[in-house]
Amino acid sequence: MTHLWVRAEERANERRVGLTPEGAKTLRDAGIRVTVEDSPDRIIPTEAYRAEGIEIAPAGAWRNAPRDAIIFGLKELPEDTGPLSHRHIMFGHAYKGQSAGRHLLDRFKAGGGTLLDLEYLVEENGRRVAAFGYWAGYVGAGLSLAAWAAQRDGRAMGPVSDWPDKHALIADLEDALGTSRPTALIIGALGRTGSGATALLQALSISPTRWDMAETAHGGPFPEVLQHDLFLNCILASPGVPVFVPASAPNDPRDLTVIGDIACDPDSEFSPIKVYDRTTTWAEPTLRVAEEPPLDVMAIDNLPSLLPLESSQDYAGQLLPSLLDLPTDTSGVWARAEATFRDHV
Repeated sequence: MTHLWVRAEERANERRVGLTPEGAKTLRDAGIRVTVEDSPDRIIPTEAYRAEGIEIAPAGAWRNAPRDAIIFGLKELPEDTGPLSHRHIMFGHAYKGQSAGRHLLDRFKAGGGTLLDLEYLVEENGRRVAAFGYWAGYVGAGLSLAAWAAQRDGRAMGPVSDWPDKHALIADLEDALGTSRPTALIIGALGRTGSGATALLQALSISPTRWDMAETAHGGPFPEVLQHDLFLNCILASPGVPVFVPASAPNDPRDLTVIGDIACDPDSEFSPIKVYDRTTTWAEPTLRVAEEPPLDVMAIDNLPSLLPLESSQDYAGQLLPSLLDLPTDTSGVWARAEATFRDHV
């Protein structure tokens, strides 16, 4: 019997989950054994899973889970776990030259385990079967607006914490912006992430310039980026992606004062934003890379966690059909994910 083990996230501020109680019951009814770890931080409480008759384990118990259990989480594994012997479903961030990626793959190689990377869980046409992109775009656009408002008021953007729902986020942004609105350019506007960013801006009566493949096909340079107050990058770093913000941008003539790198791959050699080299955090949401005029970068790498309930419910619904295929998949999305891992490990 296929055994899916949902681990408690151990990263600070991570309250999302990739499987709802209703989804867990659906898997169990289909013959998949489901174990969910207890977590006081998860946005969906443990009792909701228990009420559906789902098996509950202590937080962190996946380390000693049966060898054939498939461990399912979202964000990175703690370093104290050493070599990895299980099959793990997670966002590995290991295939695009990220600094920690090789180390993670070495841990799998040492333990004989397998990474089934959620970013590379794709249909035959290469489209991801599930993604948090819409909510990353939605929240990322919101935080970038908040950073712009803070600049306008002559202050640095303060710490952020999660919102109970999108309506609370919009209300906070309306208070921060007042009657002022920036100009904004979105690159990757037709994708999931760009659609979320567009929805947030339009909810605040901002009509962004929306670019996608047609507008960026010439490969650059892109002086229009510097002619907007706000630039939102919604394109994942990958080979062939052009540079949208060159290293010279802080010293170039520009209207641009805030970059929201929503795709957020600063340590990839393929990053299209060349003015910064590290992610930002909930405690310090922006990184100032220039003064006079200021230029701030917002590059939080777990943006959907700021709207954890909506993003969890949306993502879990997208992923559930693929989880149902786990016991029988020999040539579909899971087989492709494993082949990608084998190619890189």
